[in-house]
Amino acid sequence: MSVHSIGMNHYTDEQLVRMYVDTQRNTFFEALYERYADKVYRKCLSFVKDQAKAEDFTHDIFLKLIVRIGTFKESSKFSTWLFSITYNYCMDQLRLTKKMAEDELTETIDVAEDGEDIDEIEMDAKRLRQALDSISHEERTILLMKYQDDFSIKDIADTFGLTESAVKMRLKRTKEKLKKRYLEGAMFTMLIITKITILIKWWLKH
Repeated sequence: MSVHSIGMNHYTDEQLVRMYVDTQRNTFFEALYERYADKVYRKCLSFVKDQAKAEDFTHDIFLKLIVRIGTFKESSKFSTWLFSITYNYCMDQLRLTKKMAEDELTETIDVAEDGEDIDEIEMDAKRLRQALDSISHEERTILLMKYQDDFSIKDIADTFGLTESAVKMRLKRTKEKLKKRYLEGAMFTMLIITKITILIKWWLKH
């Protein structure tokens, strides 16, 4: 944390935005940057699974923020607005590089499936991660916005340009799809374990 930002801790995000817009003093923007750079980076990383790309995305998002910060309306929290920009930017970039993103996703799943001797909790986490990776970027984003970042239905609707009823329907369908993919992964794992057990028993008898 920089020396300048220490004195900014008692200001809310919204106050820092107003002071930056009014004065154009970099100190106020730097305070916002230090509060949110790591959070934005982690959200970008969850999309691209590549640290260098996530850093590039984070840099680009804050450049966009400098340009757009004057349009911020306090009808929602600053963090909600910033994370909406983050999600939209990540999705736009992934649409532009869809083939590359799919290749990276395949490699990630392959690496995850190579692990051995992991306990049951790690296997559950692994299956959930694979289930999340198997749904579309838009579906994953809606789930993360709702259940990770506590976006309201209205905030999600505004971000995607949808009605609130459409968002509720997408959330319902996406949760059902995620549950199905998760259970399919669990069943596949159980079948493999059962097959290995049978083979071991056969080998011991012979």
